[in-house]
This record gives sequence, structure tokens and C-alpha cells, in this order.
Amino acid sequence: MTSAPTHTRGQPRPGGGFSSWLDRNIRWVFPLPTLIVLFALTILPLVFNLILSTQERSVSDALPSSFVGLGNFTQAFSDPRFWNATWLMMKFTLIAVPAQMLLGLGLAVLLNRHMRAQGLVRAAVLLPMISTPVAVALIWALMMDPNLGVLNYFLQTLGLERSLWLADPALVIPALALVDVWQWTPLVALILLAGLQTMPDDPFEAARIDGASSWQAFRYITWPLLQPALFAALTIRLIDALKTFDIIEVMTQGGPGSASETLNVYAYHTGFEFLRVGYTAALLTLLLVVVAAVAIGVNLLRRRV
Repeated sequence: MTSAPTHTRGQPRPGGGFSSWLDRNIRWVFPLPTLIVLFALTILPLVFNLILSTQERSVSDALPSSFVGLGNFTQAFSDPRFWNATWLMMKFTLIAVPAQMLLGLGLAVLLNRHMRAQGLVRAAVLLPMISTPVAVALIWALMMDPNLGVLNYFLQTLGLERSLWLADPALVIPALALVDVWQWTPLVALILLAGLQTMPDDPFEAARIDGASSWQAFRYITWPLLQPALFAALTIRLIDALKTFDIIEVMTQGGPGSASETLNVYAYHTGFEFLRVGYTAALLTLLLVVVAAVAIGVNLLRRRV
């Protein structure tokens, strides 16, 4: 009588065949679907965009494409409109993200306290975040209308002068940042609230016994423990703010003039109005470099803190 062959978990099956090959290469087989999807959705478009950025290509079939190497990038560096768009993108981000972080932190601390109808309050606070950006932009554009908008009505009620809002070149970026702050501050609050609720109770109990004030408990216990969540929220919002397109395009189309034409909007107009595909690919490659540099910078800062 012969005994059945045994197989120990983690060891290749005896003999040949597909099962034995699968056991030997199982560490490559499991990640393979993820790698294929990552390649198809991320790596392949990125490589294709890099190839396009080295060509002078138009959407029109009448104009043949030609290889220009780094010509599109050197043209961008000498393009005043590119530098203006980059500055406006940074200005929009530097106004919106710090405001979102401060307001989100305050909102998270308030929501972390026990209150009546706590679940209902949290759901109401998160409503702007689940609204579509185009709908949000249309509503805010109506509210900021110089003649019919409700914001000017409130200003007049308070005895202040009416504002042109989106029609004023000096106010258009802060006005757009205000819309972004309104929509995405709840996301920051949600991330920070999750960080607050995972904190251990022991340090706060010890601080309370030692007579620490609420501010001292926040400064020396809450703030250090909350930093991982703070950096996560900061990274997400910086990347998203730098890429903001839908709100700006719907509310101003980059105007008045080019007063709100951020790099993303400039690339869109270059590609779909002037049909310069190669130059648009170069602009988007530069945008990717800026976003990646900011994300890496925040990650390095997190490691030093």
C-alpha cells in the first residue's frame, strides 16, 4: 500500500506542471493584476504624454507631426503666459490650503466633542464634500454675480461696498480659493477627526491628573499625536489644489483676461482651443513635475518633524 504524496504549505508541489510553476512563482502571480492595471492606467498614459511632449503635433490631420526634442519645454520656459499660470496656480494653492488646514483642524476638534445629534451634525458638515465640483461652481458663480448675487446683498446689509468678485482681476483668485475652501475643508476635518478618535486616553488622563490646562493638553499631547493625520491631509490637499481645474474653468474660464488662468487651465486651452497637442503635453509634464516636487517636499518635511 502506497501513501498519498504530501505537500507542505509554502513549499513547491512535487513534480512538474502548472501547480508546481504556480507555487514557485506565487509571489509574482498575485501582484500581477495590480501591476497590469497600474501600467494601463498610469504608466502607459504617462509614457505617451512624454512622447507627445517631444513632438510638434496638431489635432488637424493636415499638419504632420515632427520631432522637436525638448523644444516644447524650452518654449514653455520662455513663455510669459506659462510663468503667469504657474504663479496663479501657486497663489491659489497658498491661499486655499492653509485656510482649509486651519478651519479643518478647528472643525475636527469641535466634532470630536460630545454633542446632541452628533451624527446628524457630522453628516451636515460633510455635505459640501460630496457635491460635484461643477454644481458647486455654478451655485457660487450665481452667488458672486455682481448684480444678482446674494454675497453683494450681505455686503450692502453690513454697510460695505459691493464687490465685482470674479470680474475683478485682483479678487478672482481669492474668490476661487474661497469656493475651494468651502468644498474641501470638510475633507480635512474628516481626516483629522479620524486622527483624533484613534488617540489613546492614557496621556490625557495623566495630563488631567497633573493639572494641565486644555491648551497645554492640546499643545503637548494632541498636536504631536495628530501630526501623521495633518501631513496626510496636507499632502492630499496640496496635490488636489495644484490640479484644480473644474471650479476655475466653470466659473471664470481663466478670466478676466488671464487673471485666473492656472497652469491646468492654460494647458486645457492650449490643447482644445489652439489644438497644440505637443505643447500641451509639455505643459502637463511640467505640472506633473511641480506636483511631484511638492508631494516629495511634504514627505521629507514629515520625516524631519
